[in-house]
Amino acid sequence: MYLSSEKKAEIFKQHGEVETNTGSAEGQVALFTYRIAHLTEHLKKNRKDFSTQLSLQKLVGKRRGILAYLYKKDIERYRAIIKALELRDIIKQK
Repeated sequence: MYLSSEKKAEIFKQHGEVETNTGSAEGQVALFTYRIAHLTEHLKKNRKDFSTQLSLQKLVGKRRGILAYLYKKDIERYRAIIKALELRDIIKQK
């Protein structure tokens, strides 16, 4: 399996406060980003895998929703996770 429990714990420890805090928004965004990168590489090799393509689109939507929540709730945490994961700023500012 591409995502072992040790790797998951490492992601949550690095981006959340502790490895057992799996509900933190930063940890979830980091985990989704890791999974999105993995699925993107898979789709580069297997262009016609449409079920994986659908899963990738759903993951991107979930990540976007969590980032929108962070943007509304605490802009500093949002900016920190965007910078740490080197993501584009996807929230349209009014």
